[in-house]
Amino acid sequence: MPEDILFEFERRMDRTEIADYLRTVADSLERGDPISLEAGGESVTMTPPSRPTFEIKAERETSSSAPEGPGELGLEFELEWEEGEDRSDDGELTID
Repeated sequence: MPEDILFEFERRMDRTEIADYLRTVADSLERGDPISLEAGGESVTMTPPSRPTFEIKAERETSSSAPEGPGELGLEFELEWEEGEDRSDDGELTID
């Protein structure tokens, strides 16, 4: 399925700043409120359904020219849902 980027933001920040943003998103999710993103004149508002798909990915990316060399580590959190659909799946996740 082709991807249409509705909003994108990337910047180095202190961990405390990142935690504040994540906390704001978590609070909105818990209340069922829309999530509004705005930066650099761009904005988008989305309202996740009550049971979106939640994906966490921990990854290490390496250079194709030096696959055994140092890589870039990443931790991605993603919520996905079909437009207009509120589906429910079962499963468990533990984060420590």
